[in-house]
Parts: sequence; structure tokens; C-alpha cells
Amino acid sequence: MPIYEYRCADCGGKTTVVTLSVGAAVEPVCRRCGGRALTKLVSRVAVRRSEESRLESLADPSALAGLDENDPKSVARWMKRMGREMGEEAGEGFDDEVDKAMEEAAREREAGEGDGPPGDADEF
Repeated sequence: MPIYEYRCADCGGKTTVVTLSVGAAVEPVCRRCGGRALTKLVSRVAVRRSEESRLESLADPSALAGLDENDPKSVARWMKRMGREMGEEAGEGFDDEVDKAMEEAAREREAGEGDGPPGDADEF
């Protein structure tokens, strides 16, 4: 089911048109002003990837570029990227949980609780 977007030359509004098939004739009309002088826009495209493909991209050594396991901010950035890559499977609020873990780790460091060797505590 194709979705097309158009910009109205009269009012500048954007109109979305859903069709039943690619071959269906489309005569778009602006929803704001009723104008017919519309220009087709290039829309974003979503590509669905398999879980295996997403996991492979995370396992690629280049995906680890810039990751410093001794720098919590670096680990948090990588975890957020991993969460975006996994999409729904990472769970809603994944980024928020990473941020909370970062704040908690910072509080522990400030209080002197996190002075042990890296990997020793449950920072993440």
C-alpha cells in the first residue's frame, strides 16, 4: 500500500495520499486549501531487517569503533546505539534505563563507592 506525500504550491501545506496499489491513478488535492498544484515529495523509507541481520551488524568489529569499556559515557553511547538497532526488542524506555544507570554510576563514583577495578561493580 503506497503512501505518497505532496507539497502544495498554493499554501505550502503537506498532503499525504494512501493508494491501494503502485499502479493506481493518483490525483492529489491539498487537504488545507483544496489546491491541485502539488509537487511530489521524496519520502523516508523504512526497511525491515531480520533479527539475525541486526545482530550481525552489532557483532561487526567496526560497530565497536570508539567504544572504550573503561569510559561509562562511551559504553552508554554504544548501548543506546545497540538499543536503536534492536528496536522494539530492546524494550520501550531502554535509553531512559541507560541514562538512569549512568546517573547512578556517577553518584556512586562521587560517593567513593565505585573505586574498585572496572567490571567489579554492577555499574551497568
